Amino acid sequence: MKTAFTKIDENKINFKESVKYMIDKITYICETIGPRAPGSAQELSAQKNMAEDLEKWSDKVDIEGFTVHRQAFMGFIPFTVAMAIISTFFFFTKPNVSFILTLFAFIPLVLEFLMYKQFIDPIFKGHPSHNVIATRNAAGETKKRIIFVGHSDSQYEWILNYKLGGTGMKLFLIPAVVGLIAQFIASIVKIIVVDVKGITTPGAEKFFLIVGIILCVFLVPYVGFLFFQSYTKSVPGANDNLSGCLCCMSVLKHLAESDVRFENTEVRVILSGSEEAGLRGAKAYVKAHEAELKEIETVVIACDTMRDLKDMAVYDRDLSGTLKHDAQAKALVKEAALNCGHDIPYASIYLGACDAAAFTQRGIKATGFAAMDPTPPRYYHTRLDTPEMLVPEALEVGAKILLETACLYDAEGLK
Repeated sequence: MKTAFTKIDENKINFKESVKYMIDKITYICETIGPRAPGSAQELSAQKNMAEDLEKWSDKVDIEGFTVHRQAFMGFIPFTVAMAIISTFFFFTKPNVSFILTLFAFIPLVLEFLMYKQFIDPIFKGHPSHNVIATRNAAGETKKRIIFVGHSDSQYEWILNYKLGGTGMKLFLIPAVVGLIAQFIASIVKIIVVDVKGITTPGAEKFFLIVGIILCVFLVPYVGFLFFQSYTKSVPGANDNLSGCLCCMSVLKHLAESDVRFENTEVRVILSGSEEAGLRGAKAYVKAHEAELKEIETVVIACDTMRDLKDMAVYDRDLSGTLKHDAQAKALVKEAALNCGHDIPYASIYLGACDAAAFTQRGIKATGFAAMDPTPPRYYHTRLDTPEMLVPEALEVGAKILLETACLYDAEGLK
């Protein structure tokens, strides 16, 4: 099957040269500007640097500001750990207190980390963050729009992943969550048996003593959870997610350098800020532009880490598996990938989210697209995510699929 972008003069598209440009740009940002914590000066500096290039290929480039409480997303960890540890000891004497403290431990973990709600944000200091929006207008009447999103910030280092790798990190995180669940259930059972039914036999006392001792075993992963991430040191983020940013930018680059302007399809690229702080940039953008996004048919493709080709996928579910992306958006990217010779599967993000979730939540057709080992790999959110870890072939494949997605959408729309 021929790709839709064969309608473009292929002599004007040099993907190898584009990959070199992407690698050079990523290397410059990593080595000259440095790590880009959400809402940092470095995040904005990198965005301005990329915006200068986008101005060459776009009709308009805007930089919009918003406020991010960047430490809120992971700021629940010390509180949750403290509640978990204290509730463990209260289990022996006051199970009702243990139950309440365990519930307190769960609330910010679930709402902030799993559901990406802005639950405790107001109690943390605000910082200015930004979104870059580059627009290439349609030649005639704009009847539909396609948006490519890549986040320009980089995460604070995940210490456990750097020290132990993805599998080792899970050996702390999974038991910590299991311990909280076990403690929650055990507290309820003890309340019912002892406080409600008044069963205080030696057998019952021995049983709950053993349960309490078992719960104490989980104190180890609770303490380990405290060292999950750094709160001061962010990482280079060459793959996550400068690779996604540059793949998105390459769509406008190839259209402009080929002198192609779609007749009725507007193409946008958003370099979002503070994605690593809970999709805050994408959420701010959708909130500010929701009416505009719903005036005409709009489809959004969020491109994240583009490195591990064997794991390349279109995201079906997002937001820790709780959110299902639009079927037409998913089919569009899947068909575009197939046209480029890659039969990629649908996959789900069962822990975490990508920027597409912010759009899907507001009823805008969206999906995510990435090529990253879900283990996760040791470079993920660590100091190892340097330009040396880039995979040129993955960048080329990502650029081709996104360009094909744009051209296919213009030619055939959503199916």
